[in-house]
Amino acid sequence: MMPLKHRMRGITLIELMIVVVVVSILAAVAFPNYQEFAARAKRNEAKSALLQIATNQERFYLNNNTFTQDMTALGFSADPFTTDTGSYVIDVTSADATNYSATATYQLGGSEAGKCLTFTVDGRGAKASTPQGDCWERTR
Repeated sequence: MMPLKHRMRGITLIELMIVVVVVSILAAVAFPNYQEFAARAKRNEAKSALLQIATNQERFYLNNNTFTQDMTALGFSADPFTTDTGSYVIDVTSADATNYSATATYQLGGSEAGKCLTFTVDGRGAKASTPQGDCWERTR
């Protein structure tokens, strides 16, 4: 009798299931890391905008001997303005001849909403954040 010569072609169901399991594990690890990276980028965008306000307020004070609440006078396109990602609304909430306060308020929902909802900076250089007070210092 002659032996049958069959070549296997394609993939088996077991091989396909192994690939699905491996891809699922990789996605389960990568997606939360991506979400945290995106949240950090949004927070850094808000902090950067507030530091730009602080710089522009100092320049405005040198020229006018007072601080301002008018964001357009500080060189921003709107009053208040939204960050490029649409995550935070930035505004100077109070200003007078001796001090100012600027706040970035988180606007979107999602898993990162509970960590750093607001950032605040004032004319004396004090920085604060809520609900967690260490959002300015955090690098992770």
